[in-house]
Amino acid sequence: MKIKNFTQLNSKIEKCSKCMDSKFTGSDGRRHIVLCGGTGCLSSNSAEIKAEFERLISEKNLGDKVTVNQVGCFGFCSQGPFVKIYPEDTLYRMVSIEDVAEIVEKDIEGGEIVERLLYVDPVTEKKISKQDEITFYKKQVRIALHGCGSINPENIDEALGAGAFKGLENALKKDRADVIKDILDSGLRGRGGGGFPTGRKWQFAYAQPDGEKYVVCNGDEGDPGAFMDRSILEGNPLAVIEGMMIAGYAIGAQNGYFYVRAEYPIAVNRLKIAIKQAEELGLIGDNILGTDFSFRVHIRLGAGAFVCGEETALLNSIEGQRGMPRPRPPFPAVKGLWQCPTIVNNVETLACVPYILREGVEAFAKHGTEKSKGTKVFALGGKINNVGLVEVPMGTTLRELIYDIGGGIPHGKKFKAIQTGGPSGGCLTEADLDAEIDFDNLVAKGSMMGSGGAIVMDEDNCMVDVAKFYMEFIYDESCGKCSPCRIGTKRMLELLTKIVEGKATMDDLDALEKLAANVRSNSLCALGQTAPNPILSTLTHFRDEYIAHIVDKRCPAHVCKKLMVYAIDPDKCKKCSLCSRKCPVDAIHGVVGKEPYVIDTEKCIKCGMCIASCKFGAVEKK
Repeated sequence: MKIKNFTQLNSKIEKCSKCMDSKFTGSDGRRHIVLCGGTGCLSSNSAEIKAEFERLISEKNLGDKVTVNQVGCFGFCSQGPFVKIYPEDTLYRMVSIEDVAEIVEKDIEGGEIVERLLYVDPVTEKKISKQDEITFYKKQVRIALHGCGSINPENIDEALGAGAFKGLENALKKDRADVIKDILDSGLRGRGGGGFPTGRKWQFAYAQPDGEKYVVCNGDEGDPGAFMDRSILEGNPLAVIEGMMIAGYAIGAQNGYFYVRAEYPIAVNRLKIAIKQAEELGLIGDNILGTDFSFRVHIRLGAGAFVCGEETALLNSIEGQRGMPRPRPPFPAVKGLWQCPTIVNNVETLACVPYILREGVEAFAKHGTEKSKGTKVFALGGKINNVGLVEVPMGTTLRELIYDIGGGIPHGKKFKAIQTGGPSGGCLTEADLDAEIDFDNLVAKGSMMGSGGAIVMDEDNCMVDVAKFYMEFIYDESCGKCSPCRIGTKRMLELLTKIVEGKATMDDLDALEKLAANVRSNSLCALGQTAPNPILSTLTHFRDEYIAHIVDKRCPAHVCKKLMVYAIDPDKCKKCSLCSRKCPVDAIHGVVGKEPYVIDTEKCIKCGMCIASCKFGAVEKK
């Protein structure tokens, strides 16, 4: 049955809310098993674990007492796959197919917690059964990630039970200008990297003459290590759809386009399911909820070009043209998709919009700093104990992010840097750990918020090699339209390669700095303008490493192969021959039990097999 007015919507929401409440409280007399259905856990057999639960529950005739469901990402990816059981709220982590029978037998049938599958706090060594009591979650506030980890993303009733379309209802009861004012007053800024005030962008499109206008959701998440937008689309696609519809109502658009990279098949499939279910209920289509607002949602798949994260290149791609940026002005809000006024917001930005209209401006604005309101989602990765997806209030310090939520650096290693903003960002060091995370503060320190990638590095990382990694990525992804980016990124990569191979001079370092400044000043779009950031930030904080590569012909972190020498300490060598037997190029020689083994540096290919095989720590990198 289609929902035709506000009364029917509220009746449906109330009914769905009661169903969700019964799931969480157990008032329906049943147990409810939910499993993480995000890409990370699915790659670790979450779907097969779910199927095994369903098989055993059917086999034991427990179908009237237990349900099995999937939800979105729990966020704590390094501890997945997750299984959560309501109403007790018991959270099991790192569950395997072999664990299912024990969970069913002990917990579902016997009411006994399977303690070996609980999270163990690394400090107190206490086993924790409740998600909210785990340190990783304590400082998080879920706004953009609302519903992820608690609702089935393929069931619109569960989304409605969590408040879906309540924000749209509130928006449709207001004048369009008042909706835009709410977004302005909330302080919401674009979460795609630029941090431009969302309400101002909407104002520009609203001010254009009536006619065809468009809303575009940028789901072309391409930063290495980033998976924020993917997880939101996988966990609660209707929140993003609702945000797009509110934006469409505010500016006077009737069509919205999702641009999502084809490498996100789960996100795309769940978007399709959510759109179809909303259409069937009449929440997408003509005269929505009995008003004169009509809106339709379309999906376009990107081919994985990083440059299509730039809004004008993205628009070209939707139009069927090559994904290359356009000169600005005119900006998309004036002339965008098919030369019509268009607003482009990324996934996380649109996911925040329903919350603002549903809960109120103050509820959103109470989080954050003076100029950066709300929360920010980060994909926390690299040399960090707690890898995963986190959403923290703006103003949270890097120290809190890395050590309280992230759990610190593995194996007692020393923190060296954190790269925020992906290839467009820069490195922040130990001196910046107490810096508050917000748009302006990170830029002032030589980095940027970006879309939310946060890669942590420890003492074993070579910062010159890190800069080279990002430059390889940028060079590969440059669209080639403008000469500064097309030629400049290639030349910067060549100079970095000379440095890591020990072939560079100090003149090359000077040339690298000058070229970086030139590319930043003269490139057409943000990809080229920010391409030198990893070089410039590492030069600022780790110039001594560049000089060591150039002058001393050594890599202090022992990462750059061309500058690395493998040697065997004769005092530690046990003359066992294991390293020699493992060497793939016969570069290690000695006499078993009599003479220490020696590496022929001319033949050595620096594969590391000798270090991996030696049990006595006799092989060293110099």
